Amino acid sequence: MVNRKALNNQNNYLCREIVKLHNLNPMKTKFDIKELESFDHIGDNHIGTSSDTPIREDAFRLNANEKIEIIRDDVKHIMETLGLDLSDDSLKGTPNRVAKMFVNEIFSGLDPKNKPKASTFENKYKYGEMLVEKNITVYSTCEHHLLPIVGRAHIAYISNGTVVGLSKMNRIVDYYAKRPQVQERMTIQIVKELQKVLNCEDVACIIDAKHLCVNSRGIRDIESSTVTSEFGGQFKNKDVRREFINYIQLETKF
Repeated sequence: MVNRKALNNQNNYLCREIVKLHNLNPMKTKFDIKELESFDHIGDNHIGTSSDTPIREDAFRLNANEKIEIIRDDVKHIMETLGLDLSDDSLKGTPNRVAKMFVNEIFSGLDPKNKPKASTFENKYKYGEMLVEKNITVYSTCEHHLLPIVGRAHIAYISNGTVVGLSKMNRIVDYYAKRPQVQERMTIQIVKELQKVLNCEDVACIIDAKHLCVNSRGIRDIESSTVTSEFGGQFKNKDVRREFINYIQLETKF
């Protein structure tokens, strides 16, 4: 059984640390119009402010169960504030379901313990051409509105003597997708991780995705998608880059 008093004290501590990190007045609960406009400008224009996921040093002071309990209460408060009747059979379990989903599923990539172990192997068959893994499903969450980002990732690398299992590339994409994200940052993180795993600069990634924060709210444009790319090493050469793009345009039929 979780000690609620201890959790509340710990949660209050975390709130104070957030205040320090953002140089906010700890007593301040309201912001002036200019401050709110500044926050909205960043979010509505989908601006990323860091190349790394902004995670506090004390992000893992609480274990998964403790986080679920706190988030469950917060979701319950949001729903009650909206006027929903949580005694209804359809709604009474929603706060707990959302809390478990946040911690164990859609934001599980925040926890380094969930980082996939990308085993590498010697390239014994001396394959020296480009290897492309295309149409990798991306399910992520926009960090500005906490709405889904859904799309496809295409990854390529040119081996310098080391290869990685094909499924590991999918798992790396999934790991960096399962957190509040900005698509540009996610693209860079995937490339950097594969460069580290392969000990090689010749890695590229292109992501084409729909953002529900654009498709379902705001401008509500259901047709548009966002394309981001990151090219390392030989992929900075336009001919190599063109070869990669040609491969991902191939239609695969079964």
